[in-house]
Amino acid sequence: MSSTALVWLRRDLRLRDQPALAQACQHHDAVIPVYIWDPEGEGEWPLGAASRWWLHHSLQALSAALAACDSRLLLRSGDSGAELQALAREVGASAVYWNRCYEPAAIARDMAVKQTLREAGLAAESFNAAQLVEPWHNLKADGSPYVVFTPYWKAMQKQWQCPPPRPAPKTIPAPKSWPTGVSLEALGLLPTHRWAESVEQHWQPGEAGAQQRLRAFVDEAVADYDELRNRPDHAGTSRFSPHLHFGEVSPAQVVWALDAAGELPTGTGPLSLVRELAWREFSVYLLYHFPYLPMQALRPAFNDFPWRKPDDYADDLRAWQHGQTGVPMVDAGMRELWQTGWMHNRVRMVVASYLTKHLLIPWQEGARWFWDTLVDANLANNTQGWQWTSGCGADASPYFRIFNPVLQGEKFDPQGDYVRRWCPELAEVSGKAIHQPAESVDLKFGRERALAAYRQISSGR
Repeated sequence: MSSTALVWLRRDLRLRDQPALAQACQHHDAVIPVYIWDPEGEGEWPLGAASRWWLHHSLQALSAALAACDSRLLLRSGDSGAELQALAREVGASAVYWNRCYEPAAIARDMAVKQTLREAGLAAESFNAAQLVEPWHNLKADGSPYVVFTPYWKAMQKQWQCPPPRPAPKTIPAPKSWPTGVSLEALGLLPTHRWAESVEQHWQPGEAGAQQRLRAFVDEAVADYDELRNRPDHAGTSRFSPHLHFGEVSPAQVVWALDAAGELPTGTGPLSLVRELAWREFSVYLLYHFPYLPMQALRPAFNDFPWRKPDDYADDLRAWQHGQTGVPMVDAGMRELWQTGWMHNRVRMVVASYLTKHLLIPWQEGARWFWDTLVDANLANNTQGWQWTSGCGADASPYFRIFNPVLQGEKFDPQGDYVRRWCPELAEVSGKAIHQPAESVDLKFGRERALAAYRQISSGR
C-alpha cells in the first residue's frame, strides 16, 4: 500500500541538507512539499517588508528547483495547523515532516500542530536543519543557560556534531494527482513601494544564489575575513545572513565547505567565520531560554531606563531611519539599508549606538525598523544585536561604551569610500573631513546625556 507524506516548509527553503525532505523521500511513495503563508502564526513578529520580498523570490526559486526533481511546491494560505489537517485528509497523507523553528511563537504553534496531527493518527516529526547545536543541549553544569558568549562557545565546540550535509534528491516521488493550491502572487508578498527595485539589484534569493555566494566566499574572501570583516569599504564579509535565515543554506554546509577547501581547522579567517556562526546560534539560544527578549531587556535594570518620550524623539527617529542625521557614517549605513535591504555589521553597531545613546531612543524602535527593512531580519539575531549594542543584553557592550561615529568612520572607512558611495552629496569632501558631522550635530551633548541616564539606573534611582 502506497503512502504519502507532507513536507511542511518554513525557513528551510532548499533541497540540499534538508532532513525533513530526506525523511519523506526515504520512507514514502509520494511526497508533497507545501509552504503555508500564515503571518498570524508568527505572533507579534510577522515578516517585515524586506523579508516578504525575499520570501517571494526564494519560494519562486524553490519551485523551479522542485520542478527539476519532477515535483512541485504547493502553496496554501491560512492557519498552518488547519491547512495541514485539511491537506492530509485531502491526499490521504500518513505523515507530516518539518524542520524546527526556534522563535517563541513558532515553538508554541509547532507543538500544538504536532499534538493535533498525532491525535488524528498521523506521524508528525520535526528535525534540526538550522543549528550546529540546538539550544536545549548546550547548558552549564547546573542545567542553567549561559549568558556570556565565550564559555558558551567553548562548550559548544565540545558538543557540536556536524555530519556531512545530505545531497539534494535527484527526483522526488510525486503523487498521482496534485491537490489545489494558490499562486505565489496571491500571497501578496511583494511590496508596492519602488524600494524593491533597488534591493533586487543586490541579491539572488534562493538555494542557487546561496551556493554561488558560498563558493565565491570560500574561493576568494575567506582567507582575509578576519582582517576585513570590519571594513564596510571592502567586500570582506560573507553576506550569508539572508540565505541562512531563510534556510537556503545550512550552517553545516558552510562549515563543510570550509573544511573541504582545507580552510579548517587552521586559518584565522575561517575560524573567525565559524565563530560568527556560533554567535548567531548564541542568539537563538538566548531567545529560546529567555523568550521575552524581543521587547524586554535581559538586564532588568534597563527596563526602567530613562529613554526620551516618543513625542520628543519622533523627528530624530525619522531622520535616523532615512539617513538624514547629519552624521556621515550613520547616514551612509541607513541609506545602504534602505537601498539594499542589508547593512554591514560594523555599521549596524555604529547606527544602533547612535540611536540608543546619542539620541537616547529606545532600542526597540531600532529593532522594529531593522525588522521591516532587513532582508536577513532574524528575530533572535536582531534582538541580540540591539540589546548588545545598547548595553542591556547578554555579554553586552557596556552602556558607557559609546561608539564615536567619527572615529569609527576614520578607523574602518579611512578613505571615505563607504560614505561617498551612500552619501553622494559628500563626494567632493576629502580626507578625514568626510566623517565630520554637520554643524547642527552635537556628539558631545549626546554622549553626556547618555552617561547621565546610565548613572540613574546604575545608582538605583
